[in-house]
Amino acid sequence: MLKPTLEQRGRLKTKTVPIHLNHADEPLPRKPSWIRAKAPTQPAVRELKLLLRQHQLHTVCEEAACPNLGECFTSGTATFMIMGALCTRRCPFCDVAHGRPAPLDEAEPANLAEAVELMRLKYVVITSVDRDDLRDGGAGHFTRCIAAVRARSPGTRIEILTPDFRKRVDRALLALEQTPPDVFNHNIESVPRLYRTVRPGADYRGSLDLLERFRFALPQVPTKSGLMLGLGEEIAEVEAVLRDLRERGVGMLTIGQYLQPSRYHLPVARYVHPDEFTRLGDYARSLGFTSVASAPLVRSSYHAEQLAGA
Repeated sequence: MLKPTLEQRGRLKTKTVPIHLNHADEPLPRKPSWIRAKAPTQPAVRELKLLLRQHQLHTVCEEAACPNLGECFTSGTATFMIMGALCTRRCPFCDVAHGRPAPLDEAEPANLAEAVELMRLKYVVITSVDRDDLRDGGAGHFTRCIAAVRARSPGTRIEILTPDFRKRVDRALLALEQTPPDVFNHNIESVPRLYRTVRPGADYRGSLDLLERFRFALPQVPTKSGLMLGLGEEIAEVEAVLRDLRERGVGMLTIGQYLQPSRYHLPVARYVHPDEFTRLGDYARSLGFTSVASAPLVRSSYHAEQLAGA
């Protein structure tokens, strides 16, 4: 399994995106005291990485350089990233590599199901790179993975964190309706004013519509979304996004701090104080969100089983 290069994650991915980059001799901004994560050196981390390599699997924990990798791997949890490690999008906040993806691995659903069984997971999150090269955006592969996991681990709850299925939503929903997850997650990521910079190729209204249409088609399945802070948004804009999500029936929410993966990615505009995360979490609950995680190191699948009440 070929590992994407650092250039595919950074310089080559963002060279066509108009963003201000740190100069080569300019260090990345120093992180404040409240953003600290232990280095993932525990034996359990090495064992889980070995298991993943043996089954030809990727995790977003590794590919997106998640700061919680050590904590989650040590507790035996992971967010699996299907459909390869190369994304067809060039989002300059993300550390997942850009490139031309390989054809889908037909053995991946079975390999994923075996790994979930070996890890004895009660709750699993499955996400993916964007696959704009596929007619259904990869939704059919999601359903094959869901079916394979359920066949081997019928007691395991499954959350999927999907791309936006741009221009393929009809096909995607048709597939997902046949084999739905237990939780449907799609991240809104940022405020609409910043979309052209943060999510080039995506559409704010399109993401809202995907969440709403899934909720309408499968009202028994909870919907979930997440945002990053620290990219230049105003708190009033964030609150407006939360209201938009609630109007679409989204009940589960994560809010975390954006961290710049390298000098070739979007710079951090500011580090948001934990008190602001607490206030936004309280505001979200006042709007009617039933499950909220809002703190600097929160990520979209962080403690996902607890957020879902599993």
